[in-house]
Amino acid sequence: MSKGESNKQIAYNLNIAETTVKAHVSAILRKLGVHNRVQAILSASDVDFSQYLKR
Repeated sequence: MSKGESNKQIAYNLNIAETTVKAHVSAILRKLGVHNRVQAILSASDVDFSQYLKR
């Protein structure tokens, strides 16, 4: 998502269905409480993922 790829391109790169990508993107937007990909990318840039990697 952060590279600006379409759902179709993400699905191709991950070898999964486009509908699966759509479901995951929707879940990400909902979890972050945002309405679009741009807001999600900006919101995620504020998250310190190192905390989650230590688990």
